[in-house]
Amino acid sequence: MLSPKPVGRGAAARKYDFITAIGAHALSKGKHEQRLALRFLTLVTARYNWARDDLSVGQHEIANLWSVDTRTVKREMAKLRALGWLVVRRQGARGRVTQYGIDIQRILDDTKPIWPSVGPDFDLRMSGAPETSDVVPLPVRGKVTPPDISDATEWSLAQGLLHAEDPGLYGSWLRALTRVERAGGRLTLRAPSRFHGAYVQTHLAARVLVACRAVDSDISEIRITL
Repeated sequence: MLSPKPVGRGAAARKYDFITAIGAHALSKGKHEQRLALRFLTLVTARYNWARDDLSVGQHEIANLWSVDTRTVKREMAKLRALGWLVVRRQGARGRVTQYGIDIQRILDDTKPIWPSVGPDFDLRMSGAPETSDVVPLPVRGKVTPPDISDATEWSLAQGLLHAEDPGLYGSWLRALTRVERAGGRLTLRAPSRFHGAYVQTHLAARVLVACRAVDSDISEIRITL
C-alpha cells in the first residue's frame, strides 16, 4: 500500500494520489460527505505540515477558511475525529490551539474501495503492487546533454527538472517527447512511436505531471499523442 507518510523522494506524487483518493471517495458519497471531505482537503492543503504530521490551527482561522461560523467548525472537526481521519495530539488550552495529526492509514483504508474506479494503474500504485511490464528502460551511452530551456516553455523547464533528477531516465524516455500544444490545464506531448508513448503513459506520466506542475501549477493533465 502507498506509504502512510508521503514525504521524501516522490512525495509530491504520493500527495496527489492521497488527495485523489479522498476526492474520489467523497464523490461516491452523498452531498454531506462531499462537503466534509472538501473542507478537510482545503484545511490539509492550506495548513497541514506533512513532515511533522502537524495540523495546528485555531477555530476562528478554520472558520474563515471554510466561510462558516465556529459552531460549524466544532461540529465538522468532531465528525473528522469520529471518522478517525483527525487525531488529537495535544488538547488546546488557554492561549494554545489544539494540535492534530492525520491518520493517513485510516484514510487509505476508508478510500480503498474506490481506487479501482480511478484506474487500474492508480489501484496498483496505491496498493504498492509492482507494475508488471516486460519493458526495460533503455541504457544511454555517454553523458546526457541537458535540455535547452531558452524558450522557457513549461515543457522545456520541466525537462530541465527531469534531467536533473535522473539523466539516464530522461535520456531514454523523456528527451524524445516534444511539445504539441497547451489547452487550459492540459499539456499535450508527442512521442516518437506508439511503443514509446505507451511506456511513458503507463510508467512515467505521474512523474512528468509532477515536474510540469513544479514549473506551472495550472497544469492538471498530461496527454501523450503520436
